[in-house]
Amino acid sequence: MISAKYYRTQVYVMALATVRSIGFSRALQSLQDEEDFEQELVDQFALAQVGAGLTDQFVRTERSVIFEFTRFLGQPVWTASPSDADRFLTYLRQERRNTRSTRESKAGTLARFFDFLIARYQGDVHALTGYVLTQPIDEFNRPSSSSSPAARVPPSDPEVETLFGQWRDALPTARKYLPAARDYLAASLWRRAGLRINETVMLDVKDWRPDLGDHGKLHIRYGKGSRGRGPKPRLVPAINSVDALLDWWFTDVRHQFGDDYLNPDAPLLPSERHDQHTGGCARAGDDALRAGLAGAVERWLPAWKGRLSPHGLRHYCASSLYARGLDLKAVQELLGHEWLSTTTRYIHVHENHVNHAWAVANERVAARLTGE
Repeated sequence: MISAKYYRTQVYVMALATVRSIGFSRALQSLQDEEDFEQELVDQFALAQVGAGLTDQFVRTERSVIFEFTRFLGQPVWTASPSDADRFLTYLRQERRNTRSTRESKAGTLARFFDFLIARYQGDVHALTGYVLTQPIDEFNRPSSSSSPAARVPPSDPEVETLFGQWRDALPTARKYLPAARDYLAASLWRRAGLRINETVMLDVKDWRPDLGDHGKLHIRYGKGSRGRGPKPRLVPAINSVDALLDWWFTDVRHQFGDDYLNPDAPLLPSERHDQHTGGCARAGDDALRAGLAGAVERWLPAWKGRLSPHGLRHYCASSLYARGLDLKAVQELLGHEWLSTTTRYIHVHENHVNHAWAVANERVAARLTGE
């Protein structure tokens, strides 16, 4: 088990260049040797993560989870078994009161760590300790996602059209027109382009590029990176009437917030407050945009009160574009998913769409066979 001194020491990954090769053959002759060897395994894992481009914060978080597990285990990490992971996950739930998402995250960290050990150092560990490494996180104890597919199913097309149609018609008479228009634009970007809420908040004036492509493109500079790799930028084509929305925004609305509308570094979606440092508009926060959507849903789509979120509109965007003929790969690129399998979980289609797709496919086959 790793000694207490390693928990107190803030070993940053940049200093790991001094870690010696783990491929040595001398036997572990003392408790100190075991502790040093175990620490090297953790350090090598961190070094590999840095090599993969993960952020320092992500690596530190992973290390802290591994240390938490070894403290709970009370013996060398190479002795861990699925039953030890069972006890650890139960401890996290019953005693630490960790949420399901936190337990799922920690289980994922342990699974990655042991996959790394098994792939790289199974031979070293066996030669030095006599133990054969096993993966303690398996299909039986790995926490499953707390959200069921049914919970992510978005509203129907008529419901969404009702919500946004009445919201749009009510804008001219809104008590506070500017924030109402801003919230409408943000929700429209979630509905039509599938943006994440943080991606929307971080947009600047310069990120609208009407000169790119047939419809213009939005430069998403703060796209969600995978496993701590930092922001993953992408260009999102302004299809699905996004170009018309942004033309309206810049022509009729944005300049009313303040004189910084020509500043390329000013926020695309501003607050009514001003930044005390720049003198320009402050950036609207995600809480304000969420509240704007929640208020509109409560007023014009009350059956979905408390159920329709910005992420729900992102699911709606994926489903509606796919139902209208956009292929999965294109939807994946639009949403900024690294894996196509992630995109498939965003697609929710009605039974009649499946039936129609089946009929069209049969017509294609028949046409090829008959030579038409």
